[in-house]
Amino acid sequence: MSLSALLGAAPSPGPGGSLDEAAEQAGNAAGWVEENWSTWLSTGLRILVIVAVAITLRYLIRRTLTNLIERMNRSAQAVQGTALGGLLVNAERRRQRSEAIGSVLRSVASFLIMGTAALMVLGAFEINLAPLLASAGVAGVALGFGARNLVTDFLSGVFMILEDQYGVGDSIDAGVASGEVIEVGLRVTKLRGENGAIWYVRNGEVKRIGNLSQGWSTAGVDVTVRPTENLDHVRAAITTAAETMTKEEPWSERLWGPVEVLGLDAVLLDSMTVRVTARTMPGKSVGVERELRWRIKQALDDAGIRMVGTLPLQADGEGPDPSAGVAAPSAYASAVSPQSLAATPIPSANLNK
Repeated sequence: MSLSALLGAAPSPGPGGSLDEAAEQAGNAAGWVEENWSTWLSTGLRILVIVAVAITLRYLIRRTLTNLIERMNRSAQAVQGTALGGLLVNAERRRQRSEAIGSVLRSVASFLIMGTAALMVLGAFEINLAPLLASAGVAGVALGFGARNLVTDFLSGVFMILEDQYGVGDSIDAGVASGEVIEVGLRVTKLRGENGAIWYVRNGEVKRIGNLSQGWSTAGVDVTVRPTENLDHVRAAITTAAETMTKEEPWSERLWGPVEVLGLDAVLLDSMTVRVTARTMPGKSVGVERELRWRIKQALDDAGIRMVGTLPLQADGEGPDPSAGVAAPSAYASAVSPQSLAATPIPSANLNK
């Protein structure tokens, strides 16, 4: 029975009321307070303990997560200055990935702790939580249907970061766009395309990802020579150029395996193609291919091996024949040639005669 109900049920003293009625009302109020003060005290202490424990637990968990993330960043920076760190570790990628994971974990921890504490406080006031939880469930379902794209983007971003599918500095093909990753977020990934354009790709729209910067890459070069060339001489020239390249900087670091001559890839009447491959550092295959073509071309020229499309060598050091580039005379150049006469339109008949 509450104090307001007790006072409302008691008759108010009129102008002529006696002091006994006032004393009786005061005694009833004092008795009600004396009966319920212990309940108030226990409820207040319970709420105070719940709030204090929730705040302390939230602070400790967030502080632990922050220290863990800082330790991960420090370890990445320590390796960054070494040769191994330059090949395998990207400090900016590690930093963004760790901060994104830490932000998600801190938010989840705060939501769980403070939400549980709020429900316990309401339970301490003896409030029925069943209607409240039912209403919250209905509101959550409605919000999930209304913002399903946002939820999909967020969850996809969380799993992409946790699984380390890609990071800052990686060259990826995301299907809807391709380029170098410049920022990884929980909802949007930013890519810089080949022409410099920045693409904002929603994580929920990415159905497949091709990462060109993880593991290793393959550099492939096709050497096309005339079918009359000696294959042993061709292999020896290519091998010599490759061995020289693997001993020089910076190609000795970018090449992660020996340059292999796989053999003939195609044999035609006027040409044959020799396939050359090499395993390279991720994202460095294009530069290795260009340098390898340059050195192979020089080695073949030094060995006197002619490639398809080049001018034939002249004896005694003579230059190319100037008349080789002159077209043969056409039969249509003469107006009286049979070809020109056959191509002349037939004159119309004169009907006036």
